[in-house]
Order: sequence, then structure tokens, then C-alpha cells
Amino acid sequence: MGHPLTPDLTKLTMDELNQKYSNLMQRMTAAYRMGSTDAVYQLQLLAEDYQFEIQNRNRKLLEEMEKKSKNFKDIIDIS
Repeated sequence: MGHPLTPDLTKLTMDELNQKYSNLMQRMTAAYRMGSTDAVYQLQLLAEDYQFEIQNRNRKLLEEMEKKSKNFKDIIDIS
């Protein structure tokens, strides 16, 4: 976690997580327009936490799909 006041994001549904992330981005845009660099920095820290949680969930979803689907078995992993 990057921001000490970030709530427990694991308790949110994916829709709630995306909605709150969108709301954060709107607030960040408003803070940019007002020239409030301190608020922008704090909102960026919060947004990073939300992005990290969204990426983790998407990664887990992809891993589950790879295990369940036959289409992923013949793909060459170049990583």
C-alpha cells in the first residue's frame, strides 16, 4: 500500500473498485485544475493502490482462465 489511509480494497467488488477509481481520477483532475499539488500527490498515492488491486484481480482472473480453458495450453510463453 502506498497511502496510509487506503481502505481494505479486497472487500470491494470489482464494480465498486472501478467506480471508486474513476471517482479518484475525477477528483485528481479537479485538483490539477485548482493547482493543489499536495492534494494531487495524495490522490496519486490512493490511485496507485486502486490500480494495484485492479491489476492483481485481473491477473488472478487470467490465471484462472488459463487453468480452465484448453485454448491456453498450446500458447508459447516468452516471458
